[in-house]
Amino acid sequence: MQFSFKKCLPHLLVLVGFIVISLAYFSPVLKGKQIFQSDIMQYIGMANQQKEFKANTGEETYWTNSAFGGMPTYQLGAKYPHNYIKKLDSVLRFLPRPIDYLFLYLLGFYILLLSLKVDFKLAALGALAFGFSTYLIIILGVGHNSKAHAIAYMPLVLAGIILTFRQKYIIGFLLTAVALALEIGANHFQMTYYLMLLVIVLGIAYLIDAYKKQMIPRFFKSVGIMVVALILAIGLNATNILATQEYAKESTRGKSELTINPDGTPKEATSGLSKEYITEYSYGILETFNLFIPRLLGGGNGEDVGKDSEMYNFYTSIGASPIEATREVKNTPTYWGSQPIVEAPAYIGAVVLFLFVFALFLVKGRLKWWLVGGTIVSLLLSYGKNLGFLTDFFIDYIPLYDKFRAVSSIQVVLELCIPVLAIFGLVRLFNAFEKDEDKQKALKYSALITGGIALLFLIFKSSFDFVGVNDGYYRQSYGQYGQAFVDALRADRKMIFTQDAIRTLALVLLSAGTVFMFLKKKLSETLVIVIFAGLIVFDLVGVDRRYVNNDNFVSAIEVNRPYQANAADKEIMKDKSHFRVFDVTSGGARASYFHNSLSGYHAAKLKRYDELFDFYIAKNNMNVLNMLNTKYIIAEENGSIFPFTNEDANGNAWFVSQLRGVDSANDAILALDSLKTLDEAIYEKSDKSKVKAAVEKNYQFSVDSLALISLVDYKPNYLKYESSNNNEGFAVFSEVYYGEGWNAYIDGKIKPHQRVDYILRGMQIPAGNHTVEFKFEPKVIQTGSTIALASSILFGLLLIGGLWFGFRKE
Repeated sequence: MQFSFKKCLPHLLVLVGFIVISLAYFSPVLKGKQIFQSDIMQYIGMANQQKEFKANTGEETYWTNSAFGGMPTYQLGAKYPHNYIKKLDSVLRFLPRPIDYLFLYLLGFYILLLSLKVDFKLAALGALAFGFSTYLIIILGVGHNSKAHAIAYMPLVLAGIILTFRQKYIIGFLLTAVALALEIGANHFQMTYYLMLLVIVLGIAYLIDAYKKQMIPRFFKSVGIMVVALILAIGLNATNILATQEYAKESTRGKSELTINPDGTPKEATSGLSKEYITEYSYGILETFNLFIPRLLGGGNGEDVGKDSEMYNFYTSIGASPIEATREVKNTPTYWGSQPIVEAPAYIGAVVLFLFVFALFLVKGRLKWWLVGGTIVSLLLSYGKNLGFLTDFFIDYIPLYDKFRAVSSIQVVLELCIPVLAIFGLVRLFNAFEKDEDKQKALKYSALITGGIALLFLIFKSSFDFVGVNDGYYRQSYGQYGQAFVDALRADRKMIFTQDAIRTLALVLLSAGTVFMFLKKKLSETLVIVIFAGLIVFDLVGVDRRYVNNDNFVSAIEVNRPYQANAADKEIMKDKSHFRVFDVTSGGARASYFHNSLSGYHAAKLKRYDELFDFYIAKNNMNVLNMLNTKYIIAEENGSIFPFTNEDANGNAWFVSQLRGVDSANDAILALDSLKTLDEAIYEKSDKSKVKAAVEKNYQFSVDSLALISLVDYKPNYLKYESSNNNEGFAVFSEVYYGEGWNAYIDGKIKPHQRVDYILRGMQIPAGNHTVEFKFEPKVIQTGSTIALASSILFGLLLIGGLWFGFRKE
């Protein structure tokens, strides 16, 4: 027992160190402050209705009316029964946010390197190199929490796979299963997809190696074990996966039935997102060197260039006070690359990249090739439209690739691979069996390559124009001062280009000097690790703090209650009836925090609603706003925000006199512009949602003055109406149609309903007095939770059996 404790003590000390380091970086949390994340602010607005519903009823709602007219909550933090893997995740993320994610970065990468049989000191060093990679810190600053969450578990998945390939079958299987389950549970399928691409590269490298060593059966045995682990991990997340799969078909990630754009031009046919949308954020070829020199292309869209800048001189020259000039230069648009928005460069580190290049000359075999292969694939795919032939091939032929946007984010793969190989450069440096002449040759080449690149940029900096894509806009915006503004901006871009190139060159020389001193027996192994730890932390944290620092933290109440009701909100909230609000004064999820809003903030909206928004709602088409029961429009006049009451809103439900069929989705959406929605409804003849009675002909209904249908009870997942009509009628409900979960009942008996008016619900109602109910009862939740429970029980048994077998073998 004493021996075991001694064996575990170094790892325990490392883990404590990770906690201390994470707390130190995000130290304002210790004072009760929280990090302000713009995306989380939007999420809070989107999820407020379901959160309040849970607090008031104790029930989880899987539908919200607070955004985009109504949508499932599957991608808004919905909680599912028997999702025990989420409980494990909560245990692992025991630290306050965002410290928990930084700790997971460090922990996962540490375990990955241990699985590769790296000494714990070097594994800890590698964890620092990975965890403080600038991109990984930046996404915490802006609130891409689910992305950070998924990235943090990537190394853990790779650790399980590698252990399995190393014939550590029991621990490999258990770790692969639980790590994959945690990875999937993080609910950022784009990151998980990119991990899958890396695993394929890794598998190819191991397959080739197995073929050379005539160990193919052993390879496929490992693959078989991992397939079982994958199935189990999917089972543990069954509800989330099934719900996401179901929703994806109806979301903007699915195939559109429209063949026209809002302006009437032909629409690009695609089964997922458009190529233009997918490649909007494409990494520039020259931008590659941002990985090595942080502000080579200016850094981010809003840099603080300080008082010693030309921009500061520009502002003071046009009459700004020193305080005003200081404030203005804090958000200088120094970025001059080709992407629309860049928060910060995806900097991996001059020290880490020096060690990576150093390792290229010393490391041999499958480890090198899957890491280099993953790096190259990641880099090439991140170029997007700047390497169109490759990106188009993946979009057209690789399954699911067209479901994800922002192709530049695939660089998370190289941000994982490069630090691993960099650490193995030090492993080989410390290896007594490696020839000194090979180490010296590797040092010479790596110093010449990395130092030479930095030096070349310094020598030839005058060959760059430092002109950004938005400079023409700035020139016009500043009128007579426009050219002076742009000239000052370009001067500062050149200045920070020079500063960071010199900084990178200095770090390369210090790194090379450290290796040189070790080879000359002037430094010990431990001292080299300490020096590189210092260099890496200085390098990466120094850049990270430019973008995510104590200024990002605010009081907890500002984070938890990010929106304050204005006069218009307060006036609208006096109305306790059920209606929708269209806020034309603000975007995002602000209105969703207070009202049932037509707007919101989400990357996967319902596809048909998104199309309706582009065609009509964004253009303030009153005909469509009326059919969506938009009772209030928040507008602005003379600087004052007020609620305009729309007296023409259709209400919650109404009987129509005619149900008319149209041939296609194109016809349906175009008809809405002039459709008399209170008298007539349209359905698509090809629509699978239509009821049997409505078959390719028009229906006439008699609607007298006494026909009435009223909403008498409302919850996000339940609506109750009272219907009174002397004749059989057809009712239209101002609620978004979603066939996978909403059930309609008449007098307690389930009845079919259909999609009408492109996005709404409609159904035939018999003559007389009836109670009509809509209940959101998604079968996918019940099915998924049953699978999750069974998978959890199975995994528990396998875990107990594996531990028992392992101890017995010990």
